[in-house]
Amino acid sequence: MFTVAFLGIAAGLQMADMGLQAVSLAAIQTSFGVSDATLGALQGLAGILIASALAIPLSRFADRYSRKRVLLWLIAVSSVLMALSGLAHEFPLFFIGRSAAGITEFAMVPLVYSMIPDLAPERHRVAANLGFAALMAAGASGGFYFSGAILSAAQDLFPWGAEPWRKAFLLLGMAGLPLLLLGALTADPARRIEAADAASSASLRAFLLRRWRAIGLFAGVAGCLIVAVQALNQLVALALERRFNAAPGEIGHAMGLIILITSVGCLPVAGLLDRAMVRRVGQAVRPLIMGLSAVMAIPVLLLLTAAQALDHAFVAVGLFLFMTCTANALVPTMLQDLAPASLRARCFAIWSFVVSLFGASGPLLAGTLSDWLFQRHMLNAVAAVAVPALAISAACALRSFLRTLKEQGLAARPA
Repeated sequence: MFTVAFLGIAAGLQMADMGLQAVSLAAIQTSFGVSDATLGALQGLAGILIASALAIPLSRFADRYSRKRVLLWLIAVSSVLMALSGLAHEFPLFFIGRSAAGITEFAMVPLVYSMIPDLAPERHRVAANLGFAALMAAGASGGFYFSGAILSAAQDLFPWGAEPWRKAFLLLGMAGLPLLLLGALTADPARRIEAADAASSASLRAFLLRRWRAIGLFAGVAGCLIVAVQALNQLVALALERRFNAAPGEIGHAMGLIILITSVGCLPVAGLLDRAMVRRVGQAVRPLIMGLSAVMAIPVLLLLTAAQALDHAFVAVGLFLFMTCTANALVPTMLQDLAPASLRARCFAIWSFVVSLFGASGPLLAGTLSDWLFQRHMLNAVAAVAVPALAISAACALRSFLRTLKEQGLAARPA
């Protein structure tokens, strides 16, 4: 329990800088004089795509060597890069720094999800997965919620005349030192490799070829869903600041609460739905939950674009994030069931990269449409990207649901 809790806190702290960056986008744009499309690339390409791509070779170390040792190195490097990002005086250097920091953050999540099945007994595995997700979400939301406090504390702590957002990144990077000391007390579990896993895990390529249909369909459902989520999540602070002329601290405080409540609150809901419906439709319940959540998120997003007050917009954002978080809550458990133990970290890293191919396009497309088509009305640009993506995700989920039902029916027939 202590090690799982540490894993959640560590991942949450590493994700907190993404919330701080989202709240500070307007200040970052002013510092470097870049366009909305460039900010979309920063939030999509630097924060997600490049990071998850290079996390794949890093995850190979996690499948072969001590996962605890790899984890501590990732925390140390990520903290240093987080601090150095604030010192970059040219946007290309800042972009490279954020990309490099994201690499270590994305490598950490596959490593953790490969450790949890070896830390928790089977009957507690879902609870451990959801508990880790809750702690990680709490840390990620803290980047939004405490952004104003972090900016103020950094301004007071570092007296030189740099922009507050630069000092905030430096302060957040310094938090990695006590985390490393705490990590020395955690367990380094041995891998539990079953006989069936040992027989099927000789080749990652063979595993992917054997299960390519299920993996590809899952990537379509989760990938299109993440397009919508990232288009909103990465740019919503800037969109609300422009639309309602609100202060970054006010938006960050509210978004921190919203992200925490939705990310944690969806977990018991998803668990209860899975438990209640799995007896009737088996594993097909998971694509069903994802598809229904995507469909219900579409009208909520349209309501967000029509909101006339900031409070109404926050309510719409909260409903949207709750539905999409519910859709994604059981994904780690599904992948753990699918992947052999000796390939688990690499499978999670590949999944992160494939999903990130879609996720990077969300903020990138929304930022480009904001510049070229919507005259910097960011909320309208986000909706133009997210609504079609949600519709495609729901269609893929329906196909996955029907396919899984068919497979279960064939498996249940007597020989």
